[in-house]
Amino acid sequence: LAVIEWQAERILTFHRSKRFTHFDNLDTLRDWADFYIAYDRACQEGCTLGSLASEIIKTDLNVRTQLTTAFTQWRDIFRDGLERMQNLGHINTQAEPTQLAHLLLAAFQGGMLLAQVTRDITPLRDALQTAIDHVETFALVPAPGELEDR
Repeated sequence: LAVIEWQAERILTFHRSKRFTHFDNLDTLRDWADFYIAYDRACQEGCTLGSLASEIIKTDLNVRTQLTTAFTQWRDIFRDGLERMQNLGHINTQAEPTQLAHLLLAAFQGGMLLAQVTRDITPLRDALQTAIDHVETFALVPAPGELEDR
């Protein structure tokens, strides 16, 4: 149980860091994806929490609650960022933050697994870029003159 807590805390702390400015715009999502796409060992290591979860859940069902909590907290980082994007007027209110957060996390987990298996970053890149492209379909177009005001 301690190893799950340690891995989860590492990932959550990283995703809450200033590097991603709390995911308050589409650029921070792209920066997040670019970080992992450029990460040299992504094809070797995969996602440490995802790999740990897939192994340990097979033999110890008592950790399900702890793993669920870790993944829920991770999802909530994305959901909270997407809600901020809505509040800031970056994405429209038709976007469902929890659903999009699940998409981002699932794209990351699946992409990392395929990248690890194939030793090729392409599946991760494609999954993350496609997921973020979908989020971008909810982007609001700036009003005329808004860009000049910045």
